[in-house]
Amino acid sequence: MAPTLGLLLLLLLGLCWNTVSEGPSSSTRGPDVQEFELPAMNYETKDAYQPGSIDVLFQVVHTFLHVVQPNAFPEDILRKIMQKKFDLSTDYEKIIRYEIGVIICAVLGLLFVVLMPLVGFCFGVCRCCNKCGGEMHQRQKKNGTFLRKCFAVSLLVICVFISIGIICGFVANHHLRTQVEKTRKLADSNFRDLRALLNETPSQISYVLDQYTTTKEKAFSDLDNIKSLLGGGIHEQLRPKVIPVLEDIKTMAGAIKETKDALLHVNNTLEDLKKSTAQLNSSLSDIKMNLEQSLNDPQCSVPSVTAACNDIRMTLNQLDGNTSVDQLPSLHNQLDNVNDVLRTDLSSLVQKGNKSFNDIPEMVQNQTTDMVSDIKSTLNSIGSDIKNINEQISIQDNLSIFMDSINSIETYIHQKLPTLEEYDLYRWLAGLVVCCLLTLIVIFYYLGLLCGVLGYDRHATPTRRGCISNTGGIFLMAGVGVSFLFCWILMTVVVLTFVVGGNVEKLVCEPYQNKKLFQILDTPYLLNENWKYYLSGMVFNKPDINLTFEQVYSDCKENKGMYATLKLENRYNISEHLNIQEHTRNINSSFENMKVKIDNIVLLDAAGRENLLDFSSSGVDEIDYDAYLAEIAKPPTKVNLLSFADELERKARQLPPGNLKRSLTSNAQTIRTVYHDQVMPLRQLMGSLYRSIQNLQHKTSGLGVKVVNIISSLDSAQDFITNHISSIVVQESKKYGNMILGYFEHYLQWVKISITERIAACKPMSTALDSAVDIFLCSYIIEPMNLFWFGIGKATIFLLPAIIFAVKLAKYYRRMDSEDVYDDVETVPMKNMQNGHIGFHRHQTTQAL
Repeated sequence: MAPTLGLLLLLLLGLCWNTVSEGPSSSTRGPDVQEFELPAMNYETKDAYQPGSIDVLFQVVHTFLHVVQPNAFPEDILRKIMQKKFDLSTDYEKIIRYEIGVIICAVLGLLFVVLMPLVGFCFGVCRCCNKCGGEMHQRQKKNGTFLRKCFAVSLLVICVFISIGIICGFVANHHLRTQVEKTRKLADSNFRDLRALLNETPSQISYVLDQYTTTKEKAFSDLDNIKSLLGGGIHEQLRPKVIPVLEDIKTMAGAIKETKDALLHVNNTLEDLKKSTAQLNSSLSDIKMNLEQSLNDPQCSVPSVTAACNDIRMTLNQLDGNTSVDQLPSLHNQLDNVNDVLRTDLSSLVQKGNKSFNDIPEMVQNQTTDMVSDIKSTLNSIGSDIKNINEQISIQDNLSIFMDSINSIETYIHQKLPTLEEYDLYRWLAGLVVCCLLTLIVIFYYLGLLCGVLGYDRHATPTRRGCISNTGGIFLMAGVGVSFLFCWILMTVVVLTFVVGGNVEKLVCEPYQNKKLFQILDTPYLLNENWKYYLSGMVFNKPDINLTFEQVYSDCKENKGMYATLKLENRYNISEHLNIQEHTRNINSSFENMKVKIDNIVLLDAAGRENLLDFSSSGVDEIDYDAYLAEIAKPPTKVNLLSFADELERKARQLPPGNLKRSLTSNAQTIRTVYHDQVMPLRQLMGSLYRSIQNLQHKTSGLGVKVVNIISSLDSAQDFITNHISSIVVQESKKYGNMILGYFEHYLQWVKISITERIAACKPMSTALDSAVDIFLCSYIIEPMNLFWFGIGKATIFLLPAIIFAVKLAKYYRRMDSEDVYDDVETVPMKNMQNGHIGFHRHQTTQAL
């Protein structure tokens, strides 16, 4: 993985320098602007490593290292080393101060390595001389049982701690082996991601450039639809002023026809009413004449009849008509005037004005044909320029250079990986041997405890102990012997791995994770005394540009494009690389200079205006409707004919039989007939006429004011069209032009964002660097190594107390050659203690015993 680091920067530079296209920074978005989405790139390598449940053990080791090495990262020392200004004779104190914890631990380990063989040698010689517990004789002590149990429990606890350390060693050794086996897969996935970056970048650029065709087609569609978009826009601007006026005139044209119909109906009904009223009056006159003749009958001279005849004679004046409908003037003059107005078809004049107004979009389309053709040619030329740029870049040819570099590095890594795996196998075997040595020692101790505890007989004397108990003691002493033989080798391994792994963790892994290493590399004038910023000096040969390793790494982690990450605007300004401002100016000029003449729109001609004035002066609004309504509202007769007939008939019944009675009865019946045949239809006719006059009055009410208002609105709308149509055309043309240009400005803004932030997103490069340092070196190698020395070191250190307790405990399990025999078991020891000497004699065991 390490050789890939040098490739990253070169790949970053070369790829970006040959994959730049352009777009202006402005953006004007219309309501139907298309949304572009750059195809996403999927990578195999994960940007984070999860060690799993073993991470708990790693955290314990990190905590231990922090306790041993709590000092801050030595930035000044590292800067001096990189600047070759480090002098060990003067700066050694800083190194010692920083490494004091590691030095102390290493010194203690080295003391352990040196002293343990010496102590073991001296201990062995001492025991050969029957010293240091080598004498096969055990003196009886009163607290012997307690000491034996205490030694056994202590040794067991120590063995448990040693076992935990051994387990950590086995786990770390196996984990390191497993992770090294994953190195090939990790390297392959990173190379596939880098190849995907190189292979997909040209596709992304082609996709971005191809979207111009989509944008152009949208613009062409709107240009072809200029009739509804531009013409419709002008039409909509005029609509609030024009349409209400035309609707009012159209409504007035309908009102004229309705007025004529209502006027004709009223006039005809009025004529019918006059005829019916005249007929009724004639009938009533005849009845009145017949009654007068009947009352001249000689019978009325009879005193008893005279009063009745006089009463009837006095009521005859009620048999007259009650209305003067015949005196109401006819409506023929007004009707003739309205008919004269209707000779001019106002509705057709309104339709003509409406058609003239609705023809605006068609006029716009007819007058902009050449302009649309010119704009399409301009847009096609822009597309040709973009296509030429894509061909001139020759992305694939330039990327093939970096693809060859990746292939060569991949070949090199694949050649070295078998060697790495072979060395790791040797390391794994060595680690396995170390763990097995400790396992052998702790097994001796466990077997010694097991045999000693199970085979111990508290009633047996030291010289009579059983074989199992004696075997337990031998196992304990075997563990002690093996411990002395190999513990210094184990500690040597621990010290070496501790010094290497601990320093790599503190000096590489931690500062890489918190970006301290990048900050040091970004120190001005560090890598080159003439360059303030080394990276910008190497990329642009302009060391004053603030381009830092930390910023590049952070941007790549966020998957930003290489253009923004490397601040390539200092070398290639995309706003200047593809300059279409000239084309934009041409398009804007075409829209601004567009000549659309809309000067023949007449909403209503002079004939229509005259027609409206004639209608207002037709006299229909000057009719005395109140007089008509008042006269028509009167009842047809002065008296209710039915009541009159009933009263006449009642009085006739009071008369004696004769011609007078018959005549009066006959006239009463005639009156009823007149009522039913003439009065009732007349009443219905009068009611209908009354409603018709009311309707006509409603239609003609304020007619002059309405016509004046319509003509005023018409003049206002016509003046608005005449005076403002040119400004509206300019305004809508600019709006339409901005909409067309907005598509391309939005597209070019998207192109700029895509190139600066999305195309050639350099996450695979930061991932490759993380894979090489954070994952391969730190997570795969250093963390398991640190866990290995932590576990083995802990187990090795606990061998010291284990040796002590094993030697002590072995005395209680092994079979002795001699033992203490008391003269009086219960009293002698106390007496001897009081006398200051031990009262016993040695009892030698023999083979017979």
